[in-house]
Amino acid sequence: MVTFRPARTTDPAAAALLAQYFDARAEGFPVEQGPYRRPVPVEADFVEPHGVLLIVEGENLAGEPADVGCGGIRTVPDGPLGPRRELKHLWVQPHTRRLGYGRALVDELERRARAMGAAELVLDTHTAQAAAGALYARLGFVSIPAYNDNPNATVWLGKPLD
Repeated sequence: MVTFRPARTTDPAAAALLAQYFDARAEGFPVEQGPYRRPVPVEADFVEPHGVLLIVEGENLAGEPADVGCGGIRTVPDGPLGPRRELKHLWVQPHTRRLGYGRALVDELERRARAMGAAELVLDTHTAQAAAGALYARLGFVSIPAYNDNPNATVWLGKPLD
């Protein structure tokens, strides 16, 4: 069973998971685009009422309880639909993929974005993140105009929150 708990970006478990996420992103980043620019999450962006960072609690390879992923939302400038929250740093450890953890995490973050008054959930990603892109498409995200200048991104997606 997967559960979630909020954490600060400086919490040791969150920092370790974010480091794993950034390492994985850098490893898979296309060389022709130059080096991956490793961002430093601003802690205040991921604290309510501005946002939240969640740790995914699941099981390690031995079947013992463990922290196995993370993801967050933060406030970004309003868009054409009104208040926006941005999905950031969504990542689950490889052994948990295809178990529904990523989808459950997006669903929980979407629920929290609605509770924070968001009219739209947006994200940026890269074409090299094909599995993530497929997940977002299955969850109803569609292409939108770029809303930021993230040098690591090539794709911008949004989903209205009814």
